[in-house]
Amino acid sequence: MTDIVKLIDNAIRADVRAIGSYHVPDASGYVKLDSMENPYQLPEDLRAELGTRLAEAALNRYPVPSYDTLKTRICAKLGVPSGYDVLLGNGSDELITILATTVARQERENRRAVIMAPIPAFVMFSRSAQFAGADFVGVPLREDFSLDRQAMLAAIEEHKPSLVFLAYPNNPTGNLFDAGDMEAIITALGETGIAVVDEAYQPFAKVSFMERLPRFPNLIVMRTLSKLGLAGIRLGYMAGAAPLLAQFEKVRPPYNVNVLTQVAAEFALDHIEVLDRQADLLNEERTRLAAALAELPGVTVFPSAANFISLRVPDADRVCTHLHGAKVLIKNLSKMHKLLANCIRVTVSTPEENAQFLAALKAALT
Repeated sequence: MTDIVKLIDNAIRADVRAIGSYHVPDASGYVKLDSMENPYQLPEDLRAELGTRLAEAALNRYPVPSYDTLKTRICAKLGVPSGYDVLLGNGSDELITILATTVARQERENRRAVIMAPIPAFVMFSRSAQFAGADFVGVPLREDFSLDRQAMLAAIEEHKPSLVFLAYPNNPTGNLFDAGDMEAIITALGETGIAVVDEAYQPFAKVSFMERLPRFPNLIVMRTLSKLGLAGIRLGYMAGAAPLLAQFEKVRPPYNVNVLTQVAAEFALDHIEVLDRQADLLNEERTRLAAALAELPGVTVFPSAANFISLRVPDADRVCTHLHGAKVLIKNLSKMHKLLANCIRVTVSTPEENAQFLAALKAALT
């Protein structure tokens, strides 16, 4: 064992040794409301048809590396402007890693590249910057979780970031940033930095920066099919100007999207209206759940344009412990950032699962 300890100390980066791995709790036997998944499957007839298509997939061959047919369907079905391209990834996580790796140059004025985001934000923005060898600068949101426009512009002026992530809606807060503030940030980056608008929850927000791509050459819009109802196939995509995406294409691993994912995604896009209806159902449940939560004593509900709701409770640790004992998994946000003190996040699910969560939360609060 001592030899292993020495090996790790000598061979593994100190900053990696100092942190924990990204933890995903075992959800077996739980009502799973911690990962913003769509609780609805495809209808039975579509699942049968998908099974046939998957059975016909050429598993003995590598995927076609250009993914032309899938990319064409994404552009046609998901609103990518004419003349713009998409790059595919194994979920948004891989795309974030590709983005960070591509911009993380260290030769500019003997300084490391800077990647920036308003915080609290998706943890992979900062982790990917760290692993790529870039510096991460987080600019705190205001207490109401809105963008601090002046603070962001000042940080851009000071740090000259190569990459700025703006989640729209934001995770873990759920709110939509002011579009004018976001445009000011994109404009401030100019020719020296790239703005990435992360629209993972766009199917629920129903708003997008995709149509702004022709206005801002330094803009990339990133999305995923995970929240829409296809979390299991792990497919993310980002849209932007073709010459810009061509640089990130050099860093993308070959064959990063497998054959089964490609077949399933193409099939789902052929039936996108089914997934859109499911998103509408979840938006209706979000409204009902938020209203019910707002009636509970000591609970503050924050506005959400995503498929989750963030709320503040009197004692987040106590509530989460009780919910865990009641076999309900939610996310404790309270240790992520001081703005999230005593905050928790719950995925909007079916009426039955939402009712189970509400009952368990009421019990926890009393």
